[in-house]
Amino acid sequence: MKYQKIKFNNLEKSTFFPTLRQRVDQHFSTNNLCKSGGKKIIYKAFFMLSLYLIPYLLILSGYFSAYAMFAMTIVMGFGVAGVGMSVMHDAIHGSLATSNILNKFFGASIYLLGGNAYNWEVQHNRLHHTYTNIHEVDEDITGKFLLRLSFQEKQKSIHRFQHIYAFFLYSLMTLSFLWKDFKEISLFNEMSKSGMTKPFPKKELIRLIITKLAYVVFICVIPLYFTSLSFGQWLIGFFAMHCTAGMILSTVFQMAHVVEGVDQPEPNNTGCVENAWAVHQLQTTSNFAGKNRFLSWYIGGLDYQIEHHLFPSISHIHYHALSPIVRQTALEFGLHYNAKANFANALGSHIRMLKSMGTR
Repeated sequence: MKYQKIKFNNLEKSTFFPTLRQRVDQHFSTNNLCKSGGKKIIYKAFFMLSLYLIPYLLILSGYFSAYAMFAMTIVMGFGVAGVGMSVMHDAIHGSLATSNILNKFFGASIYLLGGNAYNWEVQHNRLHHTYTNIHEVDEDITGKFLLRLSFQEKQKSIHRFQHIYAFFLYSLMTLSFLWKDFKEISLFNEMSKSGMTKPFPKKELIRLIITKLAYVVFICVIPLYFTSLSFGQWLIGFFAMHCTAGMILSTVFQMAHVVEGVDQPEPNNTGCVENAWAVHQLQTTSNFAGKNRFLSWYIGGLDYQIEHHLFPSISHIHYHALSPIVRQTALEFGLHYNAKANFANALGSHIRMLKSMGTR
């Protein structure tokens, strides 16, 4: 069996997480706060969706030049990334709203991006958030085309140049949704043999096919039918949108786990990670929150990845306030709180890690 069931073994009987959870709960209780996003994130969700859909509708109007429409596809790319980070991400984690209906509604925005809600929930919520930075189980660092993001991945000679071409490949992230979701069917079925996932449900396969076809109609058939765009012009805009979104999304996600100072632990022969789960999250994740609050707002608080990984069911609008609590508690327990000074610092650290993984 290729995929072994992995367990976390709290050998040191760490009380870090119970203590931290008590303090975080006290923060919400004392300030009479709800852990979901509330009205703020609903307004934000509509803004991000508008950033994506309004340029789309303007393109369909046919009132603009080809150059103006090309610019609108770039704006759509920022909208795609904004929806992915600030709307869909929280919603599928169940933290956008207290209402399951609202979470499902906004979580379905992933279909507008070409993705699939079920695949994302399994790959991201269950696997990445549980087995963070563990080779072969965390797909975020495993099996990437021409990229070596894990020291356990086989090194190839071309990897020594990956710090140069990596960002081009990152730009293809959302494009990969179109085929990766189908590829993951066999992956999840294989993992189900060890109980890590469930076999891919037949009803989800039907939904996957229908939503992919609907996306093709939405993003390809309708624009070509209702506008005078040639196929070549449409294709340029399509790639511009996806490459803009993919570059933003991939870079933000990579700077949380593939930077200096984070661990990539290996389970032992019995499939155990000899660490408490929460300590594992702390040691495999890094923040890059700086003074740029607009950036933090746009990327859905993902510059506070430590807080997100410890409390994924809490909306990102609270991470800035929770960060000092998490940092102080980590220091009290002698744990390293890995935080880069800002976006530029984290980006430099990620590039250095790409070089390091490409040469050793």
